[in-house]
Order: sequence, then structure tokens, then C-alpha cells
Amino acid sequence: MTERNGTTKASTEAGPTPAGRCDDTAASLGDYRATFYAARLAMAVLNRDGLVLAANPAFGELVGADPAELVAATAADLTDLGADPRVWTAYREVLCGRSDRMHCTRRLKHPEGHSVWVEVTVEPLTPEPLSGEERMLLSVADISDRHDLLARLRHLQMHDPVTRLPNRALFFERLSTALETASFEPSGTGRIGLCYLDLDGFKAVNDTLGHRVGDRLLAAVAQRLTRCAEAAADRGSGRAGHLVARLGGDEFALLVEDSTGTDQLAELAQSVLDALQRPFDLAGQRLSVSASIGVVERTATGTTATGLMQAADTTLYWAKEDGKARWTLFDPERNAHRMTRQALSSTLRPAVDRGEFTLEYQPLVGLGDGRAQGVEALVRWRHPQFGTLSPNRFIALAEENGAIVELGRWVLERACHQARAWQLAHPGEPLFVSVNVAVRQVWDSDLVADVAGILAETGLPPRLLQLELTESAVMGSAGRPLQALQALSDMGVRIAIDDFGTGYSNLAYLSRLPVSVLKLDGSFVRGFRSQEHPNPADEMIVEALVALAHRLGLTVTAECVESAEQAERLRRIGCDTGQGWLYSRPVAPDRVEALLDAGRHTGA
Repeated sequence: MTERNGTTKASTEAGPTPAGRCDDTAASLGDYRATFYAARLAMAVLNRDGLVLAANPAFGELVGADPAELVAATAADLTDLGADPRVWTAYREVLCGRSDRMHCTRRLKHPEGHSVWVEVTVEPLTPEPLSGEERMLLSVADISDRHDLLARLRHLQMHDPVTRLPNRALFFERLSTALETASFEPSGTGRIGLCYLDLDGFKAVNDTLGHRVGDRLLAAVAQRLTRCAEAAADRGSGRAGHLVARLGGDEFALLVEDSTGTDQLAELAQSVLDALQRPFDLAGQRLSVSASIGVVERTATGTTATGLMQAADTTLYWAKEDGKARWTLFDPERNAHRMTRQALSSTLRPAVDRGEFTLEYQPLVGLGDGRAQGVEALVRWRHPQFGTLSPNRFIALAEENGAIVELGRWVLERACHQARAWQLAHPGEPLFVSVNVAVRQVWDSDLVADVAGILAETGLPPRLLQLELTESAVMGSAGRPLQALQALSDMGVRIAIDDFGTGYSNLAYLSRLPVSVLKLDGSFVRGFRSQEHPNPADEMIVEALVALAHRLGLTVTAECVESAEQAERLRRIGCDTGQGWLYSRPVAPDRVEALLDAGRHTGA
């Protein structure tokens, strides 16, 4: 063994002869050819023009031809590399030597008739040793099993297990694709539509009957939605089917590609409502449900998936707000109003700190002598974007988000400071100031302490402050609100019921409330417009209300007095004070004194 090893070592050190190198190269090439032809991987050797120089049996089996017959065939035709422009470009880059490798996945037709998914790779080989010819190796691997597995996994990932509908991820994928293709597809309409719905009261089904019944109901709803979509697609002159998806919970979406207009979407939405109104029989449970649907239809160009869904979500909210069990079409004007409302709501609190609010005052005039007895403070918002806004644009928002507490405290403090200034300027004829108070100010703050502190700070006598609360807030007062009103009244502050007569009042309750003033809603006074065409009912109601108030020891103020005729008839009925444009529109504080001076010299 040692001698043989030594001999081997010696011969190795001596090196092979030139003839031996040629023999080894031939043997090596022979090994390569044997491996090439015996491989189970489909392979072909190509020249720089993409023509087949040699193909192994596995490649011939894949394309259904004898390997010898494939010599000089165009490889791109055999493997479908020319169908995709991007793949074709990458392939040509390798053939031309500008790229070292290309890799792609293609779907090929097998000779036996079925389709196979393959992975195609093209890369350079070392040049032919004798001729120096440059060659490429094309290999094609059958990945059908892996592709099918991935497809099944993707289907599970992209579909809802309860309804078997596409889920949110697949819906947004299809929506984005539809928007991209609709913008440049010449054969389509270039439009897109969406019905976004959820079931009214579905939570009650889960809570009372359990989630198993709830899931069955969702599956049954999905079936009906699918049938509606299929029927609508059949009516659409052969257009692509509409996508139905479950977005989560009890929310569903129907996507209409290449929509023809709002009429098409409205018809689809109505068919869905009609289908869902029929009772569901679920394992002995008979259930009836309804749905609210937001409908959006628009041009695809300039539309984003996010923007479309925001519009659909807003419109669905409108459908619920309008009473449920209905479909509502997206309205750009209504949406603009909503956006403005949202912008105002989000900037209310900072606006108080920035000093964007101001007060105007409207006189309250005695109908008997025409003299101003007080003024009502009316807040205005000098918005940097929307201009000067009246209270009806933002007070309800302030009550909703709680900003009314801070804003109301500012109004109260500012009005009391102004009233004290007028009192000092005219000590003989002091004016009271009337300030509107929201019921939320009573619940969310210590209104009694706020009023007491502001009166002490400004030096304004309590009798010169009147607080106005709406009829609905006062007439239902109990507990803390009633205690607050009583404490304010005991303090000497006057309490007024604003817009009286618009609610369903328990008139007997008035006698138990610490109220001193009723302000009649302006709708009654508008019936006094003309002596030629009076409204007797309005006059009788006002007369009865004034008489009742006086029997209870209350004074009465009429709002919206616009003419001398109205003022005279209100005076004859016995109304105590009037407020309206006859006397003055709301004005800035510096104009109040001039108006009051003029009023002192004007008879009723």
C-alpha cells in the first residue's frame, strides 16, 4: 500500500502528459453529457440566438417532443417566455450578455392536456472548449405541487372561514387593482361602484342566541348577497362579476367594476335590502334582519382605495343616522358639511384659548314703554377659515364634545364684565344681561360655584344676571340640575326658559321650578305678521301662555319681533318684553349704549 501510494505521489508530481489532459477533458465532457441526459430536471442548451443546441429527455417529455427534434427550435416559444414583456426583456438581457441570470414562473400546457406551473431559469455556460462558442443553459423545474399548496394557503389567508367570502385583505387587493386598470382600460367605463353595508342589530343576535347562530346568520346573508351580485352581473350585459366580501364583523362590501352609473348601484342596493328582509330559517330559529347600506359610485381616475372606503363608511353612517334599513347615496355637499363640522369640532377648545370668540348683544325691550330692560349675550366665532359663525353652527358641537363647559364659562365671565361696565356708566337705569346655559354645563361643571365666583370677581349684582336654559333641559330637570337652578335662584339670579312652547311641556311642573321668565319661541310671533291675514290659533296660544305665566308670577318675553304690528298685538295680549330685529340686530358692545339711548326716547 505504501509503495503504491508513493508511486501515485510521484506520478502526480510529474504531472499528466498533454495527451492525458485531452483525455481527461473528453472524459469530463462525457460525464457532463451523461449527467445532462440522465437528469430528471428538464434542461436545454441554447446559443446566443436562443435556439436549442441540445435538449435532454426530461425537456422533451415536458414539451411533448423528441429531444433530437428540438434542435434549432426557439426556446422562448417552447417555454412561453415571450408572452410577458418583462420576462422577455430579462431573457434577452441574458442572451446578449448584459445579465448573468434570469428567473421566472410560467404556466405551460402539458402534452397530456393539463397545465403545469414551472420555474424557468436561464444562465450562461462556460464556452465550448474547442469552438469557443458561447452557450446558455435553460432549466425548467415543475413546481405545480408547490404552486397548488401556495394557492391553497393563499385562499385560506384571503377568505373568511365563516362565510367563505373574500376577506378584507383580498377585497382591498382587488379594489386597488380595479382602480389601477379602470383608469387606462379603453374597453371599460372607467368608473367604479361600491355598496358598503352592515346588519342592523346583529349584536343582539350574538348576545341573545349565541355566536354559533350568529355565524350561521352571517353565512346565510353571504349566500343571499352572492346571489344578488350574480343576478346584477347577469343584467350587466356580460360584464365581469361583482365581488362580494366580508370585511369583518357584520360588515360586507359589494364591489362593482366598470359600473355604468348610480342607477346600477342603487338597483343593486335595493335588491340587497329586499333579499335580506325575507326571514332566515336557521336550525329552528326564524330570524328577520335588515341592513344599512352606503352607496358610492364615481370615476376611477383620481380615486384611491382609502378615499373610496372613507366615502362609503361616511355614507353608511348616514344610512344609519337616517333611520337604518335603507340605502343612502354619497352626497358631496353633505360630506363637505360633515368635514366642516369635524374641522370645527376639533378646533373648538383651542379657539377659546386663542381668543377667537366674541360677544354681541341684542336688546330686550319693554313692550309697555319701549325702554330696554336688558340684553342677551350672543356668542360669535371669528373663525380664521370660515369667517364669522353664528351659534347655530357650533354650539351643538360644543355640547357634544364637552367644549361647551369652557366656552360657556368664558361667555358668562365676559358678559358679566360688560354688564358691570354698563351698570357703572348708567347707575340709575341698570341693564341685566341674559346668558344662555347648556344643560351639560350643569352636569359637567359646578355652575353654581362658577356663577358665584364670576359675580364676586366682576361686582355685578345677581339681579342683573339672567340665565337661559332651553325648555327641554329645564322641564325635565331633576336631581343635580334642579338643585343647581334652585341655588342660583336663591342667590338672586333670574332663570329663564328659552324657546318655550316648542317642547311637550308639563305645564303644571312650572309651578315647582325656580323660574322667573318664559321666552316664547319665535314661531308663535311669526303668526302675527299681518293684520289682514292673522293666525287666530297662534294668538290664542300666546294669550293663554301669557295668562298662565302671569298667574304663576312669571314674566314673558316674545322672541323674533320684527314689526310694529307684532309688537302692538303682543302688548295688547299682555306680553311683557320683546326681542327682535324691530329693535336691533345683535351688535357689538360699543353700539349697545347708542341703541339704548335711542330706545329711552322711543315710545312703544
